[in-house]
Amino acid sequence: MNVYHFKKGTEICNYSYSSNILSIRLNRQRLLVCLEGSIYIHNIKDMKLLKTILDIPANPTGLCALSINHSNSYLAYPGSLTTGEIVLYDGNSLRTVCTIAAHEGMLAAIAFNSSGSKLASASEKGTVIRVFSVPDGQKLYEFRRGMKRYVTISSLVFSMDSQFLCASSNTETVHIFKLEHLSDSRPEEPSTWSSYMGKVFMAATNYLPAQVSDMMNQDRAFATGRLSFSGQRNICTLSTIQKLPRLLVASSSGHLYIYNLDPQDGGECVLIKTHSLLGSETTEENKENDLRPSLPQSYAATVARPSTSSASTVPGYSEDGGALRGEVIPEHEFATGPVCLDDENEFPPIILCRGSQKGKTKQS
Repeated sequence: MNVYHFKKGTEICNYSYSSNILSIRLNRQRLLVCLEGSIYIHNIKDMKLLKTILDIPANPTGLCALSINHSNSYLAYPGSLTTGEIVLYDGNSLRTVCTIAAHEGMLAAIAFNSSGSKLASASEKGTVIRVFSVPDGQKLYEFRRGMKRYVTISSLVFSMDSQFLCASSNTETVHIFKLEHLSDSRPEEPSTWSSYMGKVFMAATNYLPAQVSDMMNQDRAFATGRLSFSGQRNICTLSTIQKLPRLLVASSSGHLYIYNLDPQDGGECVLIKTHSLLGSETTEENKENDLRPSLPQSYAATVARPSTSSASTVPGYSEDGGALRGEVIPEHEFATGPVCLDDENEFPPIILCRGSQKGKTKQS
């Protein structure tokens, strides 16, 4: 593994490992290197090796997650070869916090929210997605992606404000779930026939088998995005563009799809633009649904981060920041909050894995 300074292009350090590097995760405090049977934890300030987690269950896909909030540097990785058990590890204190019995089947995807206070997971079946609290591991939400077929979940991500959770798979549908709790002090429903039948139906679930009642109580998708393809690996994210929420999907074919997301009513997301990431095609734009739809501004005001910083006060990696070989990165070089990638003055550490051979991976 070679670590380079993002702006200067100089090498900071390099490490060799006993087997192929399967995945790398990092925040402002820790850098994790995941092999099939072990995980290495480095201090990102001086790149010293702090801890090696050995004898973990075989993890051929390098599945692991690290909170981007370095004050809550929690690490999650599979804890079993046969079930969906998650091991929650504290990357700051270097100790195991708890284990979470998340699914009956093996894990396919895990992801933290931006603050490191929630953890989402999906099994290889891909039908149920669960959200747990961190660090106690209590189940907060349970969502049903589908019932008719098993799918392979390829991407699982929270929105920055943790109000939404997005999941993409090898099918043509991207699901967006809304994380909200119903108030216990909600007003009493009017005495109508439909409300009466609803109460009867909910009461009846107490007498049904646990699997059936759990299925009835699982929430469905708040919004969906339809892709023009299926069977391709893809990743998704929920972002704020021009102060409005968007769904972004990048496919293995080299295309980026941008959808409009209605944060109030959900429903079908509308495709706005298609970009070619390989540069071989021009950008396709949906003229009827451009980047300026008429949407309520209350949500935008909630999720948009204020940009009051000037070029001289933006926290993060400075123009001449970083460290040369063996040099300690100054403490002031570390941001106090999540990385803001749309800020041109921000130079976070960026990793690009170009392949691995005998445990060596290039980063830039």
